[in-house]
Amino acid sequence: MTKMPDSALSAASLPTVRIGLPVWQDPYWQSTWLARQPAAQLPAYGRRLNSIEGNTTFYSLPDPQTVTRWASAVPEHFRFTFKFNQVISHEAGLRDCEALVDQQLHCLAGLGDKLGLMLLQLPAQFGPDRLPLLAAFLKRLPDSLNVAVEVRHCAFFAKSDDERYFNRLLQDHGANRMIMDTRALFTGPSDCALVSEVRTKKPRVPVNVVATGQQPVVRFVGNNVSEDNARCLVPWINKCHQWRTEGRTPYFFFHRPDNKDAPWLAQQFIDAYNRQYPDMALPSLELAAVPAQSALF
Repeated sequence: MTKMPDSALSAASLPTVRIGLPVWQDPYWQSTWLARQPAAQLPAYGRRLNSIEGNTTFYSLPDPQTVTRWASAVPEHFRFTFKFNQVISHEAGLRDCEALVDQQLHCLAGLGDKLGLMLLQLPAQFGPDRLPLLAAFLKRLPDSLNVAVEVRHCAFFAKSDDERYFNRLLQDHGANRMIMDTRALFTGPSDCALVSEVRTKKPRVPVNVVATGQQPVVRFVGNNVSEDNARCLVPWINKCHQWRTEGRTPYFFFHRPDNKDAPWLAQQFIDAYNRQYPDMALPSLELAAVPAQSALF
């Protein structure tokens, strides 16, 4: 893909970087950076961040009135992302799920242009032998729908023919490969029971960086040590900028062991990017100072 020349680069000329968290409200935020009333937290979130990794639809689908309320609560430039329901991805394994997919897309239709991506998270047992199911699934989706696919089977991280075939399949359908980066989470000894618990739940897979579509997606899971997070964020600063100069719109979703701390990880990324590329700076989240360590536990 052709990159824009440096002389032509400016914040206005480059694609947006979509930055979000896995939740849009937390009681802790009411005293730190968002509105005190829960009903006002999504509008407050939407004024500071421009995307959200919506996990609720993985477990159940909202009613149309709720979707309409979500859409009206955020600015026009905001883009939601939501996961395909677990019945589609895990229970059915992408088999005979056409009606379920139609139901979910109809459910979310009220978002209109504010639906940025649908996220398809596949279980670890979904291996190369099931790729024909994925191909059929992607082929049936509307051309206007942006999709990112997360895999966890080890064959898709082995830089083998299986991985190359998977990447090519995504490219052929304009789908994005979701990249999970848990290196910071697994750095060093666990400093509390929560980190130990989260380590048992998050996948520890290789970070194979590839953009198969126009909206590369990174899920970055940090730990409670700022220096570890900063070190693991470094390669993403340049990669994010490279994707922008290629005309892509990257999505970055930031997690912490306790996601009440996730906004400060997102701000850490933004600050690092802006120091490196001040002429192409990203909007600040306008956060207060990082909470004291004693407040994190």
